[in-house]
Amino acid sequence: MDHYGKNVVEVPPFLIAERVDTIVKDGKTSYDTVFHQVQDFTLTNQLGEQVSLSQLDGKILVVNFFFTSCPTICPTLIKNLKRVQDSYINAKNDTLIQILSLSVDPVRDSVPVLKHYADTRNIDPRNWWLLTGEKKAIYDLARYEFFVNALEGNGGPDDFIHTEKFVVIDKNRFIRGYYNGMDTSDVRRMVNDIAILHIAKDKKKPGLLKRLFSSAN
Repeated sequence: MDHYGKNVVEVPPFLIAERVDTIVKDGKTSYDTVFHQVQDFTLTNQLGEQVSLSQLDGKILVVNFFFTSCPTICPTLIKNLKRVQDSYINAKNDTLIQILSLSVDPVRDSVPVLKHYADTRNIDPRNWWLLTGEKKAIYDLARYEFFVNALEGNGGPDDFIHTEKFVVIDKNRFIRGYYNGMDTSDVRRMVNDIAILHIAKDKKKPGLLKRLFSSAN
């Protein structure tokens, strides 16, 4: 009924295919696309706490990269993320999402600097972490886990990443969308997609009828 209805809601697709597996079963060949799943990592938040992705099971993540002294795009990115955070807190859904803002200037963005930056912008640490750590680790995450930068780099002193992208990661750590954080209409699209992902059925689980008939056999 939902599939063939007139007002079908489009579920955000899985992005970043890593490989295609060939499966042979009962003489029949099929192909299964394996999508990138973000690996666990540990960084330090604005409260000085060592935090990891594994602490956020069951949450949808909104990830971006910024630095506190940025005079250009970052103030707008942070302002738009604040609106996203406020909308979920006001709707009493503050446990649904977690915003992760990773500093691309971690040497200068120490814990006290991040704390001051967060406090002056009323950023609630319950569901928004500003993160710092080793530069190479953060830049490797940007390039090889979140894929927000296509240019090669080694995380050295001359390496720099500056992006306006917001990345949405679903509850199972799959990338489900990239959004222009400078564009308010695209940010609204992101908020809508988050709501869809929250209620969408996990397609890897069998449907209700299939489960019922399987249990009856």
